[in-house]
Amino acid sequence: MSRQIQRAAFTCGGTAGHVNPAIALAQLMSEQNPTVEFLFVGAERGLEKDLIPKAGYPFRTVHISSFHRSFRPREIKHNLISVGNLLRAPREAKAILREFQPDVVVGTGGYASYPLVKAAAKMGIPTAVHESNAVPGLTTEMLEPYADRILVGFESCRKHYRHPEKVIVTGTPVRGDFFAQTKEEAKRQLGIDDGRPLIVSFWGSLGALGMNRQMVEFMALEAAREPFHHIHGAGKQGYPVMKAALAEKGVTLEDHPALQLREYIYDMAPVMRSADLVICRAGASTISELTALGVPALMVPSPYVTNNHQEKNARALEEAGGAAVLLEAEASGPAMFQAACGILHDEERRKKMEEAMNSLGVRDAAERILQTVASIGK
Repeated sequence: MSRQIQRAAFTCGGTAGHVNPAIALAQLMSEQNPTVEFLFVGAERGLEKDLIPKAGYPFRTVHISSFHRSFRPREIKHNLISVGNLLRAPREAKAILREFQPDVVVGTGGYASYPLVKAAAKMGIPTAVHESNAVPGLTTEMLEPYADRILVGFESCRKHYRHPEKVIVTGTPVRGDFFAQTKEEAKRQLGIDDGRPLIVSFWGSLGALGMNRQMVEFMALEAAREPFHHIHGAGKQGYPVMKAALAEKGVTLEDHPALQLREYIYDMAPVMRSADLVICRAGASTISELTALGVPALMVPSPYVTNNHQEKNARALEEAGGAAVLLEAEASGPAMFQAACGILHDEERRKKMEEAMNSLGVRDAAERILQTVASIGK
């Protein structure tokens, strides 16, 4: 039996992949109960301080920061500050909880989740932690003994936890506008419905410069015959560099309408809906979108993230049959082009990859999380 939630506290931060699931869940809660009150709690310097107020939710901060694995003087100083924050944050968390008096506290990742979820558990407030990566991050590992429920993306995640009885497979929420159109409708909207497959590619901010250089080689190979449509998001800094590098190779984008180089992919919903293959990193948010939409992927996991999370995410999809993986050291432009051709020119392989991605996708993740959260304490 579920209970009525009147006040819900969310704690998250660090990346959009941690913040967006919390916002998606709050939006669903509001739709089902317009009187529910929300409070979001994050770090004072995290990007959550911008994302959450823009989404229209009240936001409070605790002093919490990461630890760096280095003995350089600057890093030692940073770690000493982090130790101080670790001692200070529990008092701040308790004060926030006493003032707001939530019916439930949900952490969706990032260092800021730790003090609030732990404090709530010690105060007898029902708690849940959502982990969007294939393997638990440090914060989730530390909170596992305290949280009432651990919410994960895939069944294969369960084996990584010491308390599997707490683990519920809910998936990771994906924006509703990703499903507003069929694939055919989205392709027509973009004007790419001539029968050629669509490749969509983008890199995160970490290591994007080097990968954009490789994508120049990739697009130069495409330009010879234009076997595919291709939309690549290069980023504000990467766009002029890539355009100039392609011109040096004799590729003028105006002469190749099938190749679209953009600063940003602002219309991500129809673009991802139209994609036949996505070439990308392996962040948790991207994986939830790919699996929800059933899109095959060629993944180049970022080697610059903590605990090598992205490769573990990518390998989970590879093991299921939905993705091919190239490590960054192997991911030259020609190697990626060859791998993409191997998928898009093999209809049977591509269909199997789509089926594998679809089998992993959870399209009602926000509803599942809400039901689980509402059942805690009953």
